[in-house]
Amino acid sequence: MGVKPYPLKFAPVFKERVWGGRALERYGYALPPGPIGEGWLIADHPNGVSRVVNGPLAGQGLDAVREAYGEAWFGTRGSRSDNGRFPLLVKLLDCNDDLSVQVHPADGYAGLPPGEPGKTEMWYVLSAKPDARIICGLKSGVDRAAMERAIAEDRIMDTLNVMPVQAGDVFYIPAGTVHALCAGVVVAEIQQNSDTTYRLYDYGRLGLDGKPRELHIEDALNVTDFSSGGQNLRSGSETEPGKWRKLASSPYFLTEKAVVRGPLEAETSPESFTVLIIAEGEGTIRWEDGALEAKAGDGFLIPAPLGAYVLDGEMTVLRSRVP
Repeated sequence: MGVKPYPLKFAPVFKERVWGGRALERYGYALPPGPIGEGWLIADHPNGVSRVVNGPLAGQGLDAVREAYGEAWFGTRGSRSDNGRFPLLVKLLDCNDDLSVQVHPADGYAGLPPGEPGKTEMWYVLSAKPDARIICGLKSGVDRAAMERAIAEDRIMDTLNVMPVQAGDVFYIPAGTVHALCAGVVVAEIQQNSDTTYRLYDYGRLGLDGKPRELHIEDALNVTDFSSGGQNLRSGSETEPGKWRKLASSPYFLTEKAVVRGPLEAETSPESFTVLIIAEGEGTIRWEDGALEAKAGDGFLIPAPLGAYVLDGEMTVLRSRVP
């Protein structure tokens, strides 16, 4: 007999990164040693699979859930992907230091590993130090030749849009946009299920192995969209309690935000699963057969056939689905 659909909570897969820190401990996670830059909350990728921690499927990886329940749980759209994997990868990122200046390819780029899609993503800033900033896009008039000259002359930073950032800000980063998170921010990231990054610049930094980190100049230049000015900042802070506000829309995901102050009714659709990220606060997720506690830093996968559910408490919630 199959398992009746219920909200799945996941334990993150933690990734040590040269730019990481220990900030994800604030969400109650027991981190492994070292500078932890990423917690893959909902992941079905060869480089990391998150596991269910609640209910009848506890201990199973998202890949096993996909294989067992497929379209029945993920929906008619949410179960479709060229490589058979779950279509999204959802992360928490602790940027204790600047990330490399980088760019991601679009679908179909010849340099992608077999089975790997492109990478369009969005960031929701969970916290930011007073002087925190990000890099998003290129200054006006920067073309490939100008970028190549800047790289050769070690002045790539002159070509980039650098902007201040605060908690609640939202950045939509289509594939081909040059970007970098910088020191002092913690973000939630919703993205295509890809782990391909091309580095343009890394501050001359050594990796965790003590060797210079690899750059990918040719691939990065090949995939960069030089028409992208990086004006992707939206403030997500002004959201009326009890209402869903659209933050980002792409062919791969639609993400909304709600400020929960007491019961907020919601419902799934047969087209797609729903991913919930608790950005701040705490509360509960209730459905016909049960309830789950939810707190900042938690990630949940709501199966498409679950139907009606209620978010309750004092919390800020991000909701994503496949459009």
